[in-house]
Amino acid sequence: MSMMANSQFYPDDVDVLAGALYAWCAERSVRLHSQEGLFAASIAIDLYNAGHQTQDQLLGALHDHEAH
Repeated sequence: MSMMANSQFYPDDVDVLAGALYAWCAERSVRLHSQEGLFAASIAIDLYNAGHQTQDQLLGALHDHEAH
């Protein structure tokens, strides 16, 4: 589960998260507001907090997470 309630995000953080998430959703033809899209957003926040703090790192981590 995401630690979103305990995290503070700045505009640059949101840009990184949104960019990676939009790319991930577009690759899979997933709507962001679908259950799968929202689940991916939660995972993206966790991965961002774990240190994947560029769009490329975060997208790669989302791909790696998906493979598991």
